Amino acid sequence: MQTEAARAALWAARTVRRRWTDLAARAVVALGGLATVASIVTMLVFLGTETWPLARGARVVGVDRVAIPVHPQIVNVSTDEYRESAQIIRANGVMEFFRLRDGALLQRLQLPQTEGQQVRSALRVGPDQIYLWRDDGHLLALRLRIEPQYDAGTRRLDAKVDLLGQWPLVSSQETPAVFAASVVRDGNVTVAWLGGGGTVQLWWRRASTSLFGEEESAEGRVTVATVQGNVLVLNGRGDRLLVGREDGGIQMWDLSDPASPVRVDERSATNGEPIPVTALAYLLGDQAFVVGDQLGRVSVWQPVRGSADRSGWQLERIHLFVPHRAPVAWIHVSQRDKGFVTTDRQGNIALRHSTSEQTLCELDLDSPPLVGAVLAPKADGIIALSRDGGLLSWGIHNPHPEITLRTLFGKVWYEGYAVPEYVWQSTGGTDDFEPKFSLTPLLFGTVKGTVYALLFAVPIAVLAALYTALFSPPAVRNVVKPTVEVMAALPSVVLGFVAGLVLAPALERHMPGFLLALVGAPLMIALLGTAWFFAPRSWRGGLPHGFEVVAAGVALCALGIGCWAASGWFERVLFWGDFRHWLSDTLGARFDQRNCVVVGLAMGFAVIPLIFAITEEALSNVPQRLVSASLALGATPWQTAMRVVLPAASPGIFSAVMIGFGRAVGETMIVLMATGNTPVMEWNIFTGMRTLSANIAVEIPEAPYASTLYRVLFLAALLLFVVTFVVNTLAEIVRQRLRERYQQM
Repeated sequence: MQTEAARAALWAARTVRRRWTDLAARAVVALGGLATVASIVTMLVFLGTETWPLARGARVVGVDRVAIPVHPQIVNVSTDEYRESAQIIRANGVMEFFRLRDGALLQRLQLPQTEGQQVRSALRVGPDQIYLWRDDGHLLALRLRIEPQYDAGTRRLDAKVDLLGQWPLVSSQETPAVFAASVVRDGNVTVAWLGGGGTVQLWWRRASTSLFGEEESAEGRVTVATVQGNVLVLNGRGDRLLVGREDGGIQMWDLSDPASPVRVDERSATNGEPIPVTALAYLLGDQAFVVGDQLGRVSVWQPVRGSADRSGWQLERIHLFVPHRAPVAWIHVSQRDKGFVTTDRQGNIALRHSTSEQTLCELDLDSPPLVGAVLAPKADGIIALSRDGGLLSWGIHNPHPEITLRTLFGKVWYEGYAVPEYVWQSTGGTDDFEPKFSLTPLLFGTVKGTVYALLFAVPIAVLAALYTALFSPPAVRNVVKPTVEVMAALPSVVLGFVAGLVLAPALERHMPGFLLALVGAPLMIALLGTAWFFAPRSWRGGLPHGFEVVAAGVALCALGIGCWAASGWFERVLFWGDFRHWLSDTLGARFDQRNCVVVGLAMGFAVIPLIFAITEEALSNVPQRLVSASLALGATPWQTAMRVVLPAASPGIFSAVMIGFGRAVGETMIVLMATGNTPVMEWNIFTGMRTLSANIAVEIPEAPYASTLYRVLFLAALLLFVVTFVVNTLAEIVRQRLRERYQQM
């Protein structure tokens, strides 16, 4: 009895331990699943948080309104880069600085050579230069220097004005109200104005240094054209002049040789309607320009290669914006990006961006502006002066003006391009560069690299797994399976290194032989299979099991070596001695050393072990009774494999292919090192590409924190995450349906 009691107690104790063990295991598994889900959700939330600011438009973050005297007449208004003061130029030649916060007068300067003189008009050119046209016909060029001074921990801005030049160009009776000027640089300056009778006058001065160090200068004056013009604008270099006409036409003149101006092109900016052009301004970079007309319409134009006149250029409208309700009076461009501000004669102000072709925000004055609205140098604010002396300052939060769904995924007509295109180019060599953030080439490159890698890897991996699981001798299987599985342990960086530095140059030299080997390998297999099928059974029976595979391997190796060695002969005979030139001349295709052939081989080599291992396991797990039943009914081993084993194992094979797809989509180092990383959109197998993952690896080290590039890269990561998640989800659904379909076999 004691023995039975002891056994019962021992059994009860073991049962309790099993229950606690089961509960602990269940809790660990549940926690692991919850942790996995939580990590995925956390990653998704983090990527979304970093990306969300791209979807937020411009918004006003503060408004200040102060009153300043309107007499004497104000001819120009601007602001400093800190947006602390308004810079007012009056007709008596006085420049005043008013604090935007409270309207306090900070500083008053008498501009050089203006004492006792009246200023008819003023023009700001570039970040620090001012042109004044006095009533007596003299043109003054000034440089404004604002230097921060620190006293007892406080900062104040100290302004100084230097005279760059003074030129008596016209008489007091001919002083123009409309003129344009270039930046004064190294003594070079160009000025254009509207004279009497509708003539466009041009004056220039060129300074140079001779071989012996002597300074030389030359100047001249010429009548460019006789037009009924309203507005003029010169680019910063002074070699391109735009004329806005009363009949809606715009003319562009080439002033490379100012003594002999050449008309580049003339177009109607108002769709052929006789509507006057009322405002013109060059965008940052002096390539594209903004046009405003009497009906309030705003558009952006640029010269593109064409056949207009003799210049070879023609003007094309590349962007069109929501119009104003009144004639456009002023256009002020940003010094930071492709943004600009337009103001109509009713006091409506619109902040716009050229690349994204969107109106970011609209503001309204109580009364029409006196001098116009200007954009702060850092593009973080707008100031405007109303007729009653009200000085308004808006703080603008607008960190990502160039981002819309269209600029991310659609075609955009960028500056310098002949047609709208998908372009990824995040950085440039100058500050006036127009960023191009189209993700379409990166998505295309991701799909392109994945497709070519799977085209190479899937047939080899699945067929190898099929032979290993169903047809190979145990000795061969015991060697092949571990060998292929060890391949999965090779680091991606090693594969990319070998592909980029060894495989790519070798394939460049022997591409004809490689292509012939690709064509010849299936033919060789077909011929060997046919010969083996028709060989006498006595011969086949006398050979060891698996001999046919060894023979096929030897034949394929011999074929590959032969084609590789004869590549030069093939190139001379079939491709006119130069495969690259033949490809370009015959097919119009480009050849890059690091191309999709290299990527397909290298990435396929990385994907094959995964697909092979999972596929072989799925095939081996098919119940043996199904195979035996099929063979017993008279089916051949091949028929059994194709009609019984493969359908039964199809869920596992599909999962293997999808896992390989995910591996190829997320691959970074191989693509980074084995391609040229060029974001092009063409299926040509001899060109490279740039994928989302490789682009993130290349760009993220140089992306400033919270910049547009930084957030767009996070958006690329989010897209990669979502695409992989959606594909895996669909793959799991398909796998479950296949499993339900074939589980009753």
